[in-house]
Amino acid sequence: MNQSIKKYTEYVRESLLNLYFAKLRSFLALLGIVVGTASVVAMVLGGQLATQETLKQFQSLGTNLLAMNLNDTNESSHPIAGKKNALTLEEALNLKSAHPAIITIAPYTQVFYPIYYREHALFASIVGVTDSFAAITHIKLDKGRFISILDKYAAYCVIGQQVYEEIKSISHLEPLGQQLQINQRIFTIIGIADAWPENNFVYANVNTSVLIPLLTSSLLNQHAVINNLILRLTTNAPLEEVKNSLQLTIQRLVTDKNITFRSAKELIIKMKKQNDILTLFLGLIGSIALIVGGIGVMNMMLVAVLERRTEIGIRLAIGARPNDIALLFLIEAIILSFVGGVIGIGLGLLIIYIISISWHWQFVFFSTPLLVGFIVSVVTGILSGFYPAYQAARLDPIVALRNI
Repeated sequence: MNQSIKKYTEYVRESLLNLYFAKLRSFLALLGIVVGTASVVAMVLGGQLATQETLKQFQSLGTNLLAMNLNDTNESSHPIAGKKNALTLEEALNLKSAHPAIITIAPYTQVFYPIYYREHALFASIVGVTDSFAAITHIKLDKGRFISILDKYAAYCVIGQQVYEEIKSISHLEPLGQQLQINQRIFTIIGIADAWPENNFVYANVNTSVLIPLLTSSLLNQHAVINNLILRLTTNAPLEEVKNSLQLTIQRLVTDKNITFRSAKELIIKMKKQNDILTLFLGLIGSIALIVGGIGVMNMMLVAVLERRTEIGIRLAIGARPNDIALLFLIEAIILSFVGGVIGIGLGLLIIYIISISWHWQFVFFSTPLLVGFIVSVVTGILSGFYPAYQAARLDPIVALRNI
């Protein structure tokens, strides 16, 4: 046992010396492995972090949300007399009774009109909401209060954080209590929302919105109908049952509506599946650079075999076995791939860390990309060194020593 350890230790020492004496070639081969490993780690880890940031948009609101959209069908462009094709606020709120799993409902409308502050046009959209909208979408107030159910048709509004900053840049005054002009109506700012993490689950960005009472939005525009609703459900609610109950209830209330649903839980599951595909795809792309690095190792090792023909011949002549020669060259390839893999992992982590800071992502340490990158780099090094080691082992000592 001790003899075996001593033999392999000697092989490692000789391999390190051989790599040292061929510094430039060793460095270039090592660089290929480093770049390849860093590419695999950076791409796979970057893909996972990107997916995590996207999932945070949904998870920040909770996984027990259900969004419902009521879109006009082709027939609704020619409404039939006596048939209603829009929900009232009372009907929308009463949808809570459609299924016991429904906890809260937040209907909202979207209105498009120019918004002015002291004759300056603001970059903002108008969203008609109820008080439950803040609770479901996790809107926190920086100042003032939110829209109340008691506001009904009042000309009050709550502004998002970007609208708040835009107004302050115009007047340098605190916007709370000041007034905006929407269409021909004057609205008083009663609240300022905190910075809100934009979420694709909600068809509105609170940061760039002016939130007004839902009933007031219908006064601004007769086409401001309730086409969007967000529902908070109980944990592990039977989604299909809830969807069917809502669909039947709405079809009894309005006609010519195409009802679509979006579940936060279902979207997260789909995104995780897409992440697995993306991770595999990015890993394969990164592996191309690693294969190129492996070719560099193989090329260096083949050149080393040609240069060290005399040394190989002498070793074989004094009793070295072909397996010993092959192992010596194979260990050199393993050392290059091992060191390159470790450095490449560090470089890949550094690249993703810098990207995550630049894009304000939360950096999370995932072990899988690092393990995959390291294993692939070592396997690539072994496979790249196998053929040169095989060539060295099958040299004829007489031919190798002919030119001494």
